[in-house]
Amino acid sequence: MKSHLLLQVLARYLIPLILLFAFYVQFHGDFSPGGGFQAGAIFSAAMVFYLLAFGLPAAERVLPPSWLRILACFGLLLYAGTGLVDVLLGGEFLNYSVMAKTPLEGQHIGIILIEIGVGMTVASTLTLIFYAFAHWSRLP
Repeated sequence: MKSHLLLQVLARYLIPLILLFAFYVQFHGDFSPGGGFQAGAIFSAAMVFYLLAFGLPAAERVLPPSWLRILACFGLLLYAGTGLVDVLLGGEFLNYSVMAKTPLEGQHIGIILIEIGVGMTVASTLTLIFYAFAHWSRLP
């Protein structure tokens, strides 16, 4: 892949803004449209942009595939663990009302945990899929 200076300069300015928007979508997902899946896809898009601008070796130095696999597993465990905690506290699976003193606080805590788990899993899995395609097509 030929190095493009303009693409690299744009990436340096746009990737932090893309990541900031991903965090905004992540943490406002329980109050407005959006949430874990959308934030994970946006975060992954930032990594794809980084890969296209700087190459696969640079992207794998920033986020190694081994870390991405660990993040995908941890996100899934956070999702399932939130449901398991609800069961252990005497509620139903993914019924967050039992997670705090009031049902509304419990709902808020549960939704935040679920959305974080989904966001981590989606972001890492989509990035791993793109890494696989990049290796398969021999992108530098």
